[in-house]
Amino acid sequence: MSATSDAVSCDVLIVGGGAAGIATAALLRRRRPGLDIAIVEPHSVHCYQPGWTLVGAGVMTRAQTERPEVRLIPPGVRWMRSAAAAFDPDNDRVDLVDGRRVSYRRLVACPGLKTDWAAIPGLAKSLGRNGVCSNYSAEGAQRTWQFLQQFRGGTALFTQPPMPIKCPGAPQKIVYLAADHFRRSNILNQTRIEFHVAGDALFGVGFFVPVLKSRIERYGIDLHYHSNLKSIDGDNRIATFAVSDADGTRDEQRAFDLLHAVPPQGPLDVVRDSPLANAAGWIDVDQVSLRHVRYGNVWGLGDATSTPNSKTAAAVRMQSRVVVDNLLADIDGLSNAAAQAAYDGYASCPLTVSYDEVVMAEFGYGGRIMPTFPLDPRVPRRSMWELTRHVVPRLYWDVMLRGHTLDIAHRPRDF
Repeated sequence: MSATSDAVSCDVLIVGGGAAGIATAALLRRRRPGLDIAIVEPHSVHCYQPGWTLVGAGVMTRAQTERPEVRLIPPGVRWMRSAAAAFDPDNDRVDLVDGRRVSYRRLVACPGLKTDWAAIPGLAKSLGRNGVCSNYSAEGAQRTWQFLQQFRGGTALFTQPPMPIKCPGAPQKIVYLAADHFRRSNILNQTRIEFHVAGDALFGVGFFVPVLKSRIERYGIDLHYHSNLKSIDGDNRIATFAVSDADGTRDEQRAFDLLHAVPPQGPLDVVRDSPLANAAGWIDVDQVSLRHVRYGNVWGLGDATSTPNSKTAAAVRMQSRVVVDNLLADIDGLSNAAAQAAYDGYASCPLTVSYDEVVMAEFGYGGRIMPTFPLDPRVPRRSMWELTRHVVPRLYWDVMLRGHTLDIAHRPRDF
């Protein structure tokens, strides 16, 4: 295939070269080396996005969260450095923004989601200025740490938009880390911290809420539910929130010295406008098999799908195995076998409640608690901090993205 070819065909086309796409390609390549696999991905730098929280807290550097995409493309897999412009599953093809058309026998769709910086007036132009930052980009995470270091007391606001978002625990992780940083800098008693949550719960799995609320209280954080960031006046350091209660919705303004803002998120336009999407705009897959509900030669995983799990890298690790198992079974004519691989909704969220403790929240569909270790996951642990800081990044780069699997299984447990 030449770089200027107008038409390309392959056995398996993977749209998206993030965690989901690379993990799936690497595992497919190991399991079935003869497959002709192509990856569509426009970016030249691959980011370990779970590390952005730690970059924002000064624990990791941005460089530690980035690697050249070309180094992660599995040997023998073709990289098409472009983005999808249109999905045409009725004709088994995808059109790319550079004009090429790719035909496939099977499609794995994992292009990620849209981080909508423009949805909040004033956010995009304020980022990196006047104390406004966000850990939802690599550069933004660097700014977060810069502003935390410069902070000398005052009002620090943190926001969480409506779900779904990727890494739904990240908005509150930085709240705890910032509070602990202020404590260690002896300015916590000179600081008002507010956490504005658009929804009605601190965390989506109620099992973990009591321990998180205890940290909220310990740090003296003011928690505001039904409070959604509406706009930012960066020059005057004023944030406007849409606050809802039984009487309706009203605007409330808050002055700030520091504002960590999380942008609203949703389906990419190319997905929303395609036949692959459900009514909400997400890739419409069966939540167990991860196979598309209407197109039998299409699978989906990662942040772009309709599955009701938390959108985390840990979820992708399990989803990629299910997709590969079921795709290969389909190739072998075994797609209706009773042994079809099943995704149980597993996700993991290491909640950094301080600079040396993590609540390792592992759960599946319906909020079922599914820890890997036989320990009460509600207990903040130094060991889980060390795991999150030092072990998990290496597992990401050297195990998951290389197509390796570990026989370390989570399982449902009662506490």
